[in-house]
Amino acid sequence: MEEKTSFRVVFGDSPIIKVIDFFIDNREFDYSLTDIAKNADVGWSTIHQFWGDLVKLGIVTKTRRIGRAELYKLNLTSPLVKKLIDLDMSISKLMNNDIDQGLTVSA
Repeated sequence: MEEKTSFRVVFGDSPIIKVIDFFIDNREFDYSLTDIAKNADVGWSTIHQFWGDLVKLGIVTKTRRIGRAELYKLNLTSPLVKKLIDLDMSISKLMNNDIDQGLTVSA
């Protein structure tokens, strides 16, 4: 059984949350849509249902093209992305404090 990140414990396992969580955890690299779908455990057709929204909102940005594959990266200059990263860090800290104090967090 896979262990959920604190971000996914709070926001759930919808495909878009899985993709955003994947990018937050792997923000230093760029990925093809195939790699994103595979690593985020989201179906290829599912990712296409919301991918345009992530690009339009500026959450991800296209970095380059390798052959036919376009690569994307988390847009670290976006104010929205900065807030998502801050939120992820805050959630992680709070959940770690709860665990340190002996409280259990169930997914």
